[in-house]
Amino acid sequence: MRTGVAYLPLHGGKAPPWLFQRMKRLAREITLLIVDLYGVEEMLRRLADPYWFQAFGCLLGFDWHSSGVTTTVCGALKEGLKEIEGEIGLYIAGGKGKVSRKTPIEIETICDRDSIDGAPLIYASRMAAKVDSAALQDGYSIYHHTFFFTPKGRWAVIQQGMNQTTRFARRYHWLSEGLKDFVCEPHWAVCCDQRGRGLNLVARESAECRSAIEVLSREKPESLLREGRKAIELYLPREHPIPMEEIRLERLEKKFIHIHEHSPANFEELLGLEGVGPKTLQALSLIAELIHGAKPSFKDPTRYSFAHGGKDGHPYPVNRKVYDQSIEVLKQAIEKSRLGDREKIEALLRLREFTG
Repeated sequence: MRTGVAYLPLHGGKAPPWLFQRMKRLAREITLLIVDLYGVEEMLRRLADPYWFQAFGCLLGFDWHSSGVTTTVCGALKEGLKEIEGEIGLYIAGGKGKVSRKTPIEIETICDRDSIDGAPLIYASRMAAKVDSAALQDGYSIYHHTFFFTPKGRWAVIQQGMNQTTRFARRYHWLSEGLKDFVCEPHWAVCCDQRGRGLNLVARESAECRSAIEVLSREKPESLLREGRKAIELYLPREHPIPMEEIRLERLEKKFIHIHEHSPANFEELLGLEGVGPKTLQALSLIAELIHGAKPSFKDPTRYSFAHGGKDGHPYPVNRKVYDQSIEVLKQAIEKSRLGDREKIEALLRLREFTG
């Protein structure tokens, strides 16, 4: 699993229509070429690779260092493949803002239409979003969630959060291949501007804390509130990574009752309960530490080309003529390859010998 840090300052505005239309076409041709040559699962692996995704955005001509590369590239892929997703076996759901919240409905609609078992895919989408918004509290609020999947149930997730204080974004990559546990080191990679500190309940080091929280989830709500007050009263060191001042136990009573009524069998079930969010997990992790001595991890999970120029003119303005030629060359190569003539495809592959 390759990992890295990407500098993603928050940028406003949108890609100009003339560029976005080209991005859609070029993204489509590149995807078709990769799927034809290496298969659809290889495309998922590349989308889950932060290095490759960042280079892909650069190739498409977007700002190399902008947070918008995530949302715009995912949007270009979704639009570009919309009419051929069934043909190549790569479906895309979700997006930015309100669209991200419609992801489960989009997955269900596609799966019903094409006779795919959608339940595990919807579960994977929801858990990825829940982990990065509640179990991993790193200061970034999730506002973008794109879910890529195949008819065989393989999937990848690219989602992004923003930190309004630092004005930077953080991108989270997920891949179904090799994923053994949604709540223990599940990420393929997390990309951000810098490392920091925050509550990380999906770190391997948080295993004891997760187990303690499971036990607490079966305790009576009044017991949790009583111990929670002790935790708040007993130690509030100024440098404590958990923002204690934001926890209001009286507001969590209904959540504790809700958890107790459902009696989740493990931490993953607890995390999946509706209404269990960051504040609930903050409180439970504090109580777990106080009662069981199970400390959570505060480890930040982050790890850290231009072919057509960039939207913002760096390192040079997008050359529309060259961009259109690239699309046409790829399109012709794919069409001829599908007819049995692989000469152009082989020529493109031979370029790697001179550039690799």
